Amino acid sequence: MNNLENSANSADSIGKFSKEYFDYLSKVLNSISKNELNKLSEHFEFARSNGNTIFVAGNGGSSATATTMANDIGFDIIKKTGTKKPFRVFSLVDNNSVVTAISNDVGYENIFVNQLRIHYRTGDSIILISASGNSQNIINAAEWIQSKGGKIIGFLGFTGGKLLDYCDIKIHPKTQPGEYGPVEDSHLITNHILAHWFQSRLKESK
Repeated sequence: MNNLENSANSADSIGKFSKEYFDYLSKVLNSISKNELNKLSEHFEFARSNGNTIFVAGNGGSSATATTMANDIGFDIIKKTGTKKPFRVFSLVDNNSVVTAISNDVGYENIFVNQLRIHYRTGDSIILISASGNSQNIINAAEWIQSKGGKIIGFLGFTGGKLLDYCDIKIHPKTQPGEYGPVEDSHLITNHILAHWFQSRLKESK
């Protein structure tokens, strides 16, 4: 039984459980390496300066984070800063026709890698969001990007899974296995930290 299950079972109200969840989430967030966050920020700025695309992909709740990241660091920064040099962030989860066609024709494990074969250009990179780090479509994308010399950024959870060994940059909140909520919360908050950071910096540079 993990930390959250213990808290939910012992709490006598949702108010008490929510307090314990918030406290635990704070510890999880503080476990993320600040050095890796610095590396992530530097990579985003490098990609923006060079006009490279950062692809984003994930399954389930992580696919929603991928969609949000493409919006928050793509369009939202243009809207709020007026920058003429935006971040090129491209979510691989949002074209239902493409995702279902690939799934139906050549398998769900290929939904990301087959899109990369179309859109990837030298110098591009990818953010792979996965709590388990073991989804085959995520691993296939990592292997393909690695074969092209691209940088791989992992938004990880639990032990990091197979994905851990492929990553050049690791955003890895520490939780017990099965605690999907805090992991996915941490990934989304990291996205919002990036978005607000770059909004501030690009406004200042105008």
